[in-house]
Amino acid sequence: MTSPTPESAENQPWGRVDDDGTVSVREGEQWRVVGQYPDGTPEEALAYFARKFADLASEVSLLEVRRRRGGASASDLRGAARAVRERLTDAAAVGDLAALQGRLTALEETLSEATAEEAQAQRAAVDAAIAERETIVAAIEAIAAKDPRSIQWKQTTTEVADLFARWQDHQSSGPRLPKAVGQQLWKRFRDARAIIDKNRREFYAGLDEQHKSARDAKTRLAERAEALAPQGEDGIAAYRALLDQWKSAGRAGKKVDDALWARFKAAGDLLYSARIDREAADVEASKEKIDAKRALLDEAAAVPKERDIAKARAVLTGIQRRWDEIGRVFPRDTERGLDDQLRKVETSLKQREDEDWKRNNPETKARQNDMTSQLQDAITKLEDELAAAEAGGDKAAIAQAKDALEARKGWLRALGG
Repeated sequence: MTSPTPESAENQPWGRVDDDGTVSVREGEQWRVVGQYPDGTPEEALAYFARKFADLASEVSLLEVRRRRGGASASDLRGAARAVRERLTDAAAVGDLAALQGRLTALEETLSEATAEEAQAQRAAVDAAIAERETIVAAIEAIAAKDPRSIQWKQTTTEVADLFARWQDHQSSGPRLPKAVGQQLWKRFRDARAIIDKNRREFYAGLDEQHKSARDAKTRLAERAEALAPQGEDGIAAYRALLDQWKSAGRAGKKVDDALWARFKAAGDLLYSARIDREAADVEASKEKIDAKRALLDEAAAVPKERDIAKARAVLTGIQRRWDEIGRVFPRDTERGLDDQLRKVETSLKQREDEDWKRNNPETKARQNDMTSQLQDAITKLEDELAAAEAGGDKAAIAQAKDALEARKGWLRALGG
């Protein structure tokens, strides 16, 4: 057996080479054979197995660096450390294997603690992910539980698509859920979406049927409106009745509704244009009538000036007769304006007649004459009483008689006596 030279022993205190090329590594006080290197010098043999040790040390150093830098999970690093330990155990290498194993052991201890923390964090992340998936599922189930007739399907379809996108994003970016939990949540989501799809198909199928019914009804209404054209203005009342039916016929879809409404409206425009033409003709024909009525209003201006009420009434009656003979004029606003002016003259004369009647009513005059006579008798009596009081010198009686006498004379003056 050949020991390393003093220089070699100093450079490689952990290894030795026998004469036959057998290489051993020192482990504590014992030597363990790690291999043979028969075709080289002892230095080459030790260098070869020292490189083996350096490779193992590099792997341990790399794990330590990865642990310090972070990024890799502790469980992954633990797996890598186990693989390095397997290669380090009874390794065919020359070096301070005990120290290297100590470093690896210390690293594994820290990784063991970190793995427990990671496991706890992973469980928390999974719980949060389950809660998030549950929220998504609850949202789509709430939509599925709605009355299909109350749903705004365009908006709801977008909401369902958004929920599905959230599910996919969470599934790809979130932690992996336990298989049973994930499958159960997905089944709920899928079943709710299937219910929504079924309700949507049924809704649009029913809507198509409603559109078809409304389309047929509005087509018939448009045809009936078009058939009114020969009646001209006289068909407007019937057209309005058709319009009421149109409003209650429902919707047939925007494009169809727009096309049918264009037909229906064109039919109505034709009828109303006949009225416009007739009214224009009436206005043209009314020009002379308007001038004639304005001339009558000029005559009517003399009615309030006539002091004799009977003559004023005769003048106004003649004007009214000729006014009626002229007939109606157009436009209506002009007719109302002319009528209002004549009505003011009529109202003014009527007020004069009412006042005159009150003054000259025989019954009223009779009552006034009777009261006048009574007052005159009372005044004569009070004058006699006053004369008697003055003769007797009774001041109180004189004052009382004067007051009563003055009051009766005032009443007589009010009656015009």
